[in-house]
Amino acid sequence: MIFIGLGSNLTSKQYPTSIAVVKAAIEAIEVSGIKIAACSNFYETEPVPKSDQPWFINAVAQIETTLSADQLLKTLHKIEEQLGRTRRDRWEARIIDIDLLCYDDVVVPERETWLLQSKNLENNEMVIPHSRMHERDFVLIPFKELAPGWVHPVLSKSVVELLEEQESAGIVRQIPQKSANLAT
Repeated sequence: MIFIGLGSNLTSKQYPTSIAVVKAAIEAIEVSGIKIAACSNFYETEPVPKSDQPWFINAVAQIETTLSADQLLKTLHKIEEQLGRTRRDRWEARIIDIDLLCYDDVVVPERETWLLQSKNLENNEMVIPHSRMHERDFVLIPFKELAPGWVHPVLSKSVVELLEEQESAGIVRQIPQKSANLAT
């Protein structure tokens, strides 16, 4: 199973709400030939780490693709660029963020190095599963909707177990489906 995380806390003339940005990202992913097998509800979340920037809209999607993990990540970065993302500073406000959360049971780099690199916030190498997904309510809560029994291939804990161990890293509120449909 392959899962991605989507988030937005900026808008544009073309996308007047962050919900519209996330929906545009989902559409762009499908247009690129990647199948969205399932998508969680949308959630309004505090920025992590806490700051005065706008709150995020977050979701998790299960996808199907024949692309390798590296090819998939490059495709997701191209979609971010198409939607107006520019990368400057870590944890800055952004129009779109699409993270590769996990790619089947693949671990990159190998397990021992993953454990070290997942703690290195300056690391720019590909890390799968995502190096901080297990620390983020805004990932784990929507992920739980889609795959509560998924087991982290390095930490050997399910999404439910990871969420139970997680000290809350900010407010996460589900957006009612009706509101999510109207806010485009």
